[in-house]
Amino acid sequence: MSRLKLNRRSLLKGAAGSALMAGIGMPAISYGQADALKIGHLTPRTGFLGPLGEYAVQAADLAVEEINAGGGVMGRKIELIKEDSVNPQTASTKAERLIERDKVLCIVGEISSASCLTIAQVAQRTKNLYINTGGNSDALRGSNCNKYMFHVESQNSMYVKTVGRALLAKNMVKGKKWYSLTADYAFGHDLLKVAKRFMEANGGQFAADELVPTDFSDFSTILTKIRSAKPDMVVSNLAGVQITNFLKQYSEFGLDFPVAGFGFDTAVAWGAGKGNFFGTWPLVWHHLIDTPGSKAFVAAFTKKYNRPPENQAWGDYITMKILARSMTDIKSADPLKIIEHWEKEPKFDLLKTREGYFRKYDHQLMHEMYAVEALKASELKNQWDIYKVAPAVPAANEPLDAIASTKEENACNMPA
Repeated sequence: MSRLKLNRRSLLKGAAGSALMAGIGMPAISYGQADALKIGHLTPRTGFLGPLGEYAVQAADLAVEEINAGGGVMGRKIELIKEDSVNPQTASTKAERLIERDKVLCIVGEISSASCLTIAQVAQRTKNLYINTGGNSDALRGSNCNKYMFHVESQNSMYVKTVGRALLAKNMVKGKKWYSLTADYAFGHDLLKVAKRFMEANGGQFAADELVPTDFSDFSTILTKIRSAKPDMVVSNLAGVQITNFLKQYSEFGLDFPVAGFGFDTAVAWGAGKGNFFGTWPLVWHHLIDTPGSKAFVAAFTKKYNRPPENQAWGDYITMKILARSMTDIKSADPLKIIEHWEKEPKFDLLKTREGYFRKYDHQLMHEMYAVEALKASELKNQWDIYKVAPAVPAANEPLDAIASTKEENACNMPA
């Protein structure tokens, strides 16, 4: 029998109900036979990650509108059931509710790596599918990997190696001392670990590191320490509005040490205001990518919401498109069949210059990234285009997994 809990109405509906009433017995009912294909969308919409969550929800809504306007999937509409995850405990509770009560075929979303883990544990226990669109922690693809979790968002290693290449080209690693600021939760701790591994491998070192609480807003004491330390570079391992506050106050303090970040979302730089964005930063996608798919997405999003999409929006939008494409291709909405399909590494259009795929052994999406350089205030033409257009990383002549963690760096022992 299917793991769907069937009510009397669904039993009596259609041929399956007729067969049961005739005493023949009930065949298994597939997800595709429901009136609507329900997908749970779970992401923080309040708190320090709330501004990013807003982009995620808007993008998911846009994708569903487009999919349904095109006839849906297998002749059925997609219904998006949206929840605010708030924190890891709430994320776990709401994931269970989406699966057990709302009967969603999968869960999409999240930004907090800690919440990603609790959702993944629910997905594993209930044998459902979870697609992470915003959590970066390498551990989610390594020690905490599981069969039912896939990652559209890039892992920390991909962010570090992407911006690391740009810093190596500028001779900002070997023999240099960095002063880093790290978000004090799972994402930040993992990112710091990966960043230190990169530095040690390339001849650099950390002069100091500050753990910054997620509700921290006044950076004055830390900025005073940085001024005294005189580092060769200040590195951000911060997240959400932490980055916005740091950039504003760094500018107000008049510090001129070079800045780079290993984690970044365009929205937090937009929120910092004109003249308060500087340095080198990694992005999983940006609104200036010159491909037909990206241009169409930017145009549709901007028309609907009166602002361009940013990288978090891309993650949730492209996930919905990948799901719809996959269910159409395999003619099934069964989570286990979708997982089986993705583990064969089919290619997907990601609105970039190259197609991507989910790497079988850790379920990480292999795709291009970008290391962007902030424009000077005098170079800004509008409030949105705040960095120089950068070429894709890795280069066209390299495999997509060139920037991903290796098995030696981040072992994933996927449970059977």
